[in-house]
Amino acid sequence: MVTSPLSSDLTAQSVKILVADGNSDSSQALLQLLTAEGYPVFQTVQAAETLQRVDAIAPNIILLNTEIPNRGGLSVCETLRQSANTQDIPVIFFGPADRPNLRVRSFEVGGNDFIGMPLHAEEVLIRVQNQLQLYQRRQLLSQQNASLLSEVRERALIEASLRETELKYRTIFENVSEGIFQSVPDGGYINANPALAKIYGYDSVEDLMSSVTNIGQQLYVEPTRRAEILAYLRHYGDLSDIESEVYRKDGSRIWISETIHAVRSDSDGIYRMEGTVQDITEQRNLESALRKQRRQTERLLYNVLPYQIAQRLWSGANTIAESFDYVSVLFADLVEFTRVSTQMSPKDLVDSLNAIFSAFDQLVEQYKLEKIKTIGDEYMVAGGLPLSSDDHLEAIARLALSMQTVIQRFKRPDGTPFQLRIGISCGPVVAGVIGIKRFNYDLWGDTVNTASRMETTCLPNHIQVTQ
Repeated sequence: MVTSPLSSDLTAQSVKILVADGNSDSSQALLQLLTAEGYPVFQTVQAAETLQRVDAIAPNIILLNTEIPNRGGLSVCETLRQSANTQDIPVIFFGPADRPNLRVRSFEVGGNDFIGMPLHAEEVLIRVQNQLQLYQRRQLLSQQNASLLSEVRERALIEASLRETELKYRTIFENVSEGIFQSVPDGGYINANPALAKIYGYDSVEDLMSSVTNIGQQLYVEPTRRAEILAYLRHYGDLSDIESEVYRKDGSRIWISETIHAVRSDSDGIYRMEGTVQDITEQRNLESALRKQRRQTERLLYNVLPYQIAQRLWSGANTIAESFDYVSVLFADLVEFTRVSTQMSPKDLVDSLNAIFSAFDQLVEQYKLEKIKTIGDEYMVAGGLPLSSDDHLEAIARLALSMQTVIQRFKRPDGTPFQLRIGISCGPVVAGVIGIKRFNYDLWGDTVNTASRMETTCLPNHIQVTQ
């Protein structure tokens, strides 16, 4: 007997399976097999009857013979996919195994899986359970996305209120003109207007340009601030409302807000920066607590979720769930870590895991892959999402080799190096954001399960991959 856990919301007894098959022999075999597993099973023998029973019983999954009398299984599936009430019900086709075109056509009309005949009990149960789990996860994602959408809308209202408050504060300075500038990345100003000189406390534009020959060293209170701005400009090209603390001519400090555009040369380097400056000192004092909390929230979201996913959340995306046809998935596990952990103090244990996983994080960033999560002493990475790439499989293989090299630097209490088991698989996955108060970007599907099995059955200090 093949078993696969279902949640309390979708137990075997609560699942309704509809078997649509005009072949009495195969029908009886399926009915006996599924009934033995505890599933409530309903049977139809013709296409029209099948469509009527679907509306009546609302099954959780349909096993559909491609050769069912009356209209054929393919036509039944096409009809189901055209209705909002039935379009999400998983459909597993079964039919002759020696007709590849039929298999292809079954997926084209919306089938979720195909089983070749003659049927094998083990295969039928595994595929049924797999589709039930996927169906349950889709339902869960739909519910969570609805909750997430509600939270995002609430945040949008808060953001709108904040923008309205900011607008009110800016009216205090409506008579102050913006400073306008052109500058070079590692030097001073090429051009500036009188308002900029006034903001910085200089007598004139000439006084400003002759006195400030190195903006990064002379203006910004934080020594690395200019370098940070340049790094962002090289990556994104434009920055808006960047707040910094700067020195005026008399040595006093003020807060400014800059909007900067990078002008690039033919070699793709930045040779000029231009933009505007506003004195927001009073506004900054009034809003400092609120702005600090907002920046902390943004940084936390970008640390928890991939950058592109976090951006979609901030922009008000309704659904954070999608399928990927081809990605790479890696699982790595520290060998005998549970036993080793009993020999270490809690602080040493956490310090060791932090050092090891931090080293892995650097490798993941180096190979431009996506860390998904850690579970205890297990580390999960994916390639080819949320943005597709042509070299993610090679990159994840190189990552695995580098992880095996890096782990040798870390010693267990007895002085021997830690050991890794690594498993890799590639193929389709479903990815999405789950959670309401603690977001989590996760992956599901056979590819993930297979990669996990590759790791759990791997030898220490080895990397096991699928064929």
